[in-house]
Amino acid sequence: MDGTKRKDITPGTEVDIVLKKDQRSGALTRGIVKDLLTNSPSHPHGIKVRLEDGQVGRVKHIH
Repeated sequence: MDGTKRKDITPGTEVDIVLKKDQRSGALTRGIVKDLLTNSPSHPHGIKVRLEDGQVGRVKHIH
């Protein structure tokens, strides 16, 4: 699943995100969702989340 719909992502979900610094390269970071930061039901570039380790990025893939 891609990460464009907020209803697909809940705290505790394992996801791959793109960090702001990695947007050009597209490098993915895997982690567990702690908080959802996007309030709208969907976002074309992925829902913004905070991982349990504190990193923030947009979800590209849900496991």
